[in-house]
Amino acid sequence: MAGEEICSEADITELVHDFYARIQQDPRLGPIFARHISDWPHHLAKMVDFWSSTLRGTRRYRGTPIPAHVALPGLTEELFQDWLLIFHETTADHSNPIMRDRADILSERIAQSLWYGYELQHNRLTPSWPVEVRAEPV
Repeated sequence: MAGEEICSEADITELVHDFYARIQQDPRLGPIFARHISDWPHHLAKMVDFWSSTLRGTRRYRGTPIPAHVALPGLTEELFQDWLLIFHETTADHSNPIMRDRADILSERIAQSLWYGYELQHNRLTPSWPVEVRAEPV
């Protein structure tokens, strides 16, 4: 299925902004993001580009997410699971089921890849993926 058939740019922008609004309100993830993101409009634009590239094939995203994430201190598998839970809750609240299904699958792969890279970089490679998303954050 072609990217433009999956969703529109407006769908992606709405999803990204909704998701990160939830992240900022989360008691565990919000403070972590607040410590590392000083320019939210820039970050949101970058994430819209990322998801547009991923879901629609626009190739607008130019970044290296693994090095950025492995540089963060003190991340845990539970935090990645919390991120996934919030992402899935966000997609569930959007009315585009094709985008939801594709984004949910991709989010699982992204979280797994970032966590694997994090463990590898921090010499504690004991991946326990795939994870099962819990009903509630820890």
